[in-house]
Amino acid sequence: MSNAEPKRVRVPSPIDRQALAIDVRRELEMPARRLFNRRILTLGGLAMLSGCTLSDDSSVEHFLEKVSRMNDRVQAWLFSGARLAPTYTESDLTRPFPFNAYYGIEDVPHVDASTYRLAVSGLVTGKRSWTLDELYALPHAEQITRHICVEGWSAIGRWGGTPFGAFLRRVGADTSAKYVGFKCADDYYESIDMPTALHPQTLLAFEYDGRRLPPEFGFPMKLRMPTKLGYKNPKHIMEMFVTNTYPGGYWVDQGYNWFGGS
Repeated sequence: MSNAEPKRVRVPSPIDRQALAIDVRRELEMPARRLFNRRILTLGGLAMLSGCTLSDDSSVEHFLEKVSRMNDRVQAWLFSGARLAPTYTESDLTRPFPFNAYYGIEDVPHVDASTYRLAVSGLVTGKRSWTLDELYALPHAEQITRHICVEGWSAIGRWGGTPFGAFLRRVGADTSAKYVGFKCADDYYESIDMPTALHPQTLLAFEYDGRRLPPEFGFPMKLRMPTKLGYKNPKHIMEMFVTNTYPGGYWVDQGYNWFGGS
């Protein structure tokens, strides 16, 4: 899933510079960041690279935000539509696949399938709404891929739906635009970069393990992206829009990395 609350790191006062350096080093040593020369993985080197001074809590927050934005740029530069996430077999499936959200399972939103309409707007020529029957009739694809949660666990699931890139082209989306944004049936919202939207494994998922997507996994649909961390995969999607204006995201707007590559 997707929408679980990540564990936030609080920097105490007075500033523990050694601990801060360790946290930043851990962030930058993720696979997408390894192009950085190890010599910059010092507090002084990172501060110089980000153009920040570290004198109080406010400057530390600004410093970490600049490092996060730098990571976004690096991950976007490294991302390739030709590089696929690993796929697995049915024998590898995690059973049961875990429910995970920032609320309890008793609070999962229930969407009425008979009245549901997916709104498509923004930089598209085909601004209209889609019924579930119309969406289910689209070309079908399936994948067995690993979901990686920012909390440190992972699970392998089987997802079915329609390739999202093909859907964007079907609705006449401007694929030179920067972002695709999503609004959900709960108060979740998210946005992704256009190259990820067009990636061949990005799936508008209506099914889990050969059956209609259950409410706890995102009915009526979720965006399944094995190239992104779980919180970037919105569930219970009600609206999507294409834009050049940065839309943010539920956790991103609380300080977490926007690109969110896995």
